[in-house]
Amino acid sequence: MAVSLYQTGVSGLLAAQQHLATTGHNISNVNTDGYTVQRGEQAASIGDTSGRNYIGTGTYVSDISRVFSSFTYKEQTVTANNASYSSKLSSQLNELDQTMSIYGGQVESSLDNFYRSLHSISDKPEDTSLRKMALDQAQTITNDIKNLQGRITGTQKLINNEFSQMADRISMLAVDISKINSKISSSYSENNVGQNNDLLDQRERLLSELNELVKVDTVTDKSGVMTVMIGNGKTLVAGITPLSMYVTAGDPDPSENQLAISNGKSTLSLEGSYLGGQLGALADFRGTHLKRASSEIDLLAVGISQTINQSQSEGLDLNQLQGTDIFSDINSGALPTERVLAHSANNVSNPTPLIAQVTITDVSQLSTDEYEVIYDGANYNLNNLTTGASNTLGVIGAGPFTLPGLGFQFEENSGTPQANDRFLVRPLQNSAERMNIELKDPQSIAASSPIDVTANDNNVSSGSVTISKVTDPIAARTQVMATFPSLTVDVYEDNLSPGIFQYRVFDTSSPPPAAPLASGSYLTGGTATVALSGYEIEITGKLSGLGTDAREKFVIGDAFGVGNGNNMLDMAGTQNSSVLNDTQTFSQFLTSSVSVVGSEAASLESQLETDVAMANQAISRHQSISGVNLDEEAANMLKYQKAYQASAKVISIANTLFDTILSSLR
Repeated sequence: MAVSLYQTGVSGLLAAQQHLATTGHNISNVNTDGYTVQRGEQAASIGDTSGRNYIGTGTYVSDISRVFSSFTYKEQTVTANNASYSSKLSSQLNELDQTMSIYGGQVESSLDNFYRSLHSISDKPEDTSLRKMALDQAQTITNDIKNLQGRITGTQKLINNEFSQMADRISMLAVDISKINSKISSSYSENNVGQNNDLLDQRERLLSELNELVKVDTVTDKSGVMTVMIGNGKTLVAGITPLSMYVTAGDPDPSENQLAISNGKSTLSLEGSYLGGQLGALADFRGTHLKRASSEIDLLAVGISQTINQSQSEGLDLNQLQGTDIFSDINSGALPTERVLAHSANNVSNPTPLIAQVTITDVSQLSTDEYEVIYDGANYNLNNLTTGASNTLGVIGAGPFTLPGLGFQFEENSGTPQANDRFLVRPLQNSAERMNIELKDPQSIAASSPIDVTANDNNVSSGSVTISKVTDPIAARTQVMATFPSLTVDVYEDNLSPGIFQYRVFDTSSPPPAAPLASGSYLTGGTATVALSGYEIEITGKLSGLGTDAREKFVIGDAFGVGNGNNMLDMAGTQNSSVLNDTQTFSQFLTSSVSVVGSEAASLESQLETDVAMANQAISRHQSISGVNLDEEAANMLKYQKAYQASAKVISIANTLFDTILSSLR
């Protein structure tokens, strides 16, 4: 019995010793990040038979396990990933907001100065110094738009660098996790005992860091070896085998780096928008917010260039020549072909791949949407990647292909496509970067209008005839000068058909019944647009003279003069024209672009506060279960100390009893 009591005491002593060691280990790691509190699982030893009874033989520690809640850990992982995503996206949006506010403000200021200079020229068109000032202001607009776009491009390059750095770090974490998996597997298979709790904590610390970079899911087998998946289920660590993440040049746009993972034999592309964490935030920021801002700057550059150039082409300069482009032509040089990016797979087996281009036809209809053209073997099909809309363009050789409302056309340059060839179409690509000043000579600013319309002094109605469009000011002026002062427009309300207005355009030196240059009719409330040589006139209103079929008359005459600033006044008026999206002025469009980014940044700030609060709450809940509580550990230390002392007393008593037996035998 003494020997049995001795063994029982020793078992209690050893159990208390393990509990004390575990408690001390907990206390020592109270400040260790990611440490999970450990507890000894104690059980009674199987008793021995003694006659008709079983006598207990003591105790043992069956396992040292972690106090771990998979539910709170999962909650902590999800909320931490969300907070990491929101934090990174919020940071990027705040930087973009500052960029758009500061450098966008510079663009708006230079636009205002440019238009003020145009108004000054309209007042004094003969003043060469004012003309030079306008060209200087135009150059400032170009510089400021390029500077703003350059900041956006610089941000994209920084994101590409961050992609590379994060991919490298993720690959290193994958290697480290696989090594711990290997150690856990070895300890399990060799000893067939419980798992190494501190190795599990190390692995979770690595997973926590990985979870900040990318969304993480895990599956653990019975031996404790973990498979790690990222994003939408792509395997990063397969047990003891790590995969590598790396960055590749974008396809079809090499400037937009793409992510992939590889096991050394095969490669799998990763969709950035599904990655979550900081990496997913960068991908979403680049693919949505940064791309939209860049496209809007390009659209602004296209709108300004085309609008000012169009207005310039409608007038005459000081040398009586048609105005030439102030800004670079939006369809010149390499721009049209740069707007179409072919996927690399298109050229694999095609010796003469299709080279295509996009030409802008109507700035007011352009949007920042991106498109994809796919040749299906019979037709070209255009898919809007932003809205999802799809349209058939036509067969090979039937171009240029135009769809109503898009503002551009797709054209084949050379080569032929093969079935399933794909082309990314960006109608605004590089427009801000390629924006330049073409006009250098101040005298070449076309301030003067070529022709004008003068109402007859005897007219009594409120209707009007105006020059609505000039396509060729030289041809327009030539026609007018050849007939001046005889080119006449007369309009009257048909007495037999009230509400119908008849008009004629004719040379009074050869009046009707000779054939007029143009004639027709329009209804009350309507207008008539009449195309003439190099220009168009618009007839509006109730043009009725006094008396039956009385005619209201207008004379189209030569308007050129050094002191004529009417075309410059029209150009200055484009400041208030709804050019972009067919609804917004340049200033309104720029203000909207800046405010949208600011609004998104503010919204993300609010979302970030919520996500951080939820993450902190999840951490607190998990720590309340798995974290070290010093008060609890101190109580345990006293409890196990007393158990140790009591077990030592049992051993002492057993020893005394054994000595008594020995003494009785002497």
